Amino acid sequence: MVRSAPGTAGNPATGTASAPATAPDPAPRSAPDPGTSGEGSRREAALTLVRTLWFPAFMFAGFLVCYLLPFHNPVPHHVRVAVPAATATSLQHALDRSVPGGFDVVPVHDADAARAAVTGRDAVAGYVPGPGAPELFTAKADGYSLESVLQRTFTAVAQHSGDQRAGGQSALKVTEVAPIAAGDGMGTGLFYVVLACTIPAYVMVMMMLRATTFGRRDKILVLAVAGAVLALVAYGVARWMNVIPGDPLAILFLFLMTQAVSQTALGLVPFVKQYLPGVAMGLFVLLSMPSSGGAIPVQMVPGFFRALHPVMPMGNLIEALRGLFYFGGKDVVPHVLVLLAWVAAAFVLHGLGALHARRAAARGTAKDAVPEPPVEDPALETAQPEALPPHRAASLLPLPQLTGRVTDTAGHPLRDVVITVTGTHGRELLRATTDDDGAYAAAGLAEQTVVVIASAPSRLSAVARVAIRDGHPARHDFHLASRSFAT
Repeated sequence: MVRSAPGTAGNPATGTASAPATAPDPAPRSAPDPGTSGEGSRREAALTLVRTLWFPAFMFAGFLVCYLLPFHNPVPHHVRVAVPAATATSLQHALDRSVPGGFDVVPVHDADAARAAVTGRDAVAGYVPGPGAPELFTAKADGYSLESVLQRTFTAVAQHSGDQRAGGQSALKVTEVAPIAAGDGMGTGLFYVVLACTIPAYVMVMMMLRATTFGRRDKILVLAVAGAVLALVAYGVARWMNVIPGDPLAILFLFLMTQAVSQTALGLVPFVKQYLPGVAMGLFVLLSMPSSGGAIPVQMVPGFFRALHPVMPMGNLIEALRGLFYFGGKDVVPHVLVLLAWVAAAFVLHGLGALHARRAAARGTAKDAVPEPPVEDPALETAQPEALPPHRAASLLPLPQLTGRVTDTAGHPLRDVVITVTGTHGRELLRATTDDDGAYAAAGLAEQTVVVIASAPSRLSAVARVAIRDGHPARHDFHLASRSFAT
């Protein structure tokens, strides 16, 4: 009889092995250098702090740059004002002296043309100096704070012009050509309706990542249905509060926004992995909100955010809804096309992600496969891996993602075999034991490649790599040989 050597390794593909989980050291090791050990501990502590605090540090810096910078002192930038051609040049010089770079004069034929330029969205405001009382045409739908700046600026212009003409003040007549809904007193209600469909759309993705028994297609469908519900409820509540006028087409626009955010965030998961919270929050909160023109008109934020306005989904949705509600459908189509482009890009990401997952699964059993870190949202509690009772697994929630059966070399079930599952960086995720039928089950595992170890006191341990994919339950059986057997 020949006994196998303790260090002999088995075949991971079949689940059989002849190596114990922990082999004894062949030779004694010298004691570690205290200085080296202390340096390693400090380095590991520093890395732990970086992994733990990168997200709040990112959000802190993001809010300072993306909120404090554009909102602390909003001033007008190149606001287009329609003015009769006869006075356009002199008025442009006067505006450049008072607010350099703040206003761009657009010459038109007369007062009616100035008004039409505002309602047609060719200009933000229209100004007619006289010869009677000067008149300012404004659109509160473009933002209450911008309207206030226009009134202050052109009141001063009218008074100065009146002093020059008649030696006295000239009262400014303000005409609102695009009044907003009665329940939207500050003109920002539309922004908060859009925000209500943006943040939950991102949060849904982070919560769906915990639904590890759902496949990619299932998650896409759930996000689509949930997005439709968000759009319907947001529109209904906004109408009930009289924040927006009534037009059911807005429901479709809100739905496109939810999909642009949620489907894009889900599509990014295979590529940005554990950095998804920073990428998604950076795109759809830190960059999208200041550039949307909803809270502060886009003409009053710095140039970087003005450049983002035609690209980001929130800004395009707000402009599409403004055009639908207040400007007779003017310029709605281009903004809707941008939202559709975001949705299309999201499904391109889904396709690339599916290809990435198939390749990762093919590499999952390779010896040199590097486990990918699971996606975790630092702002939310993530799902915890757990062992399930195998004989009740079919009737329990969550459903098992990893199952298997442990037998001896003759096919008889082995009870009380310890199943250890480790993940990224060798971290133990869960530990289970087999039942009377030799079965085990586990759930709550993130999409990654895990290492499964089966060990028992009287048996040689077996090790296998198993690729865990959302919505695709994995199974791996082990056949453990006795520690003493004939070869």
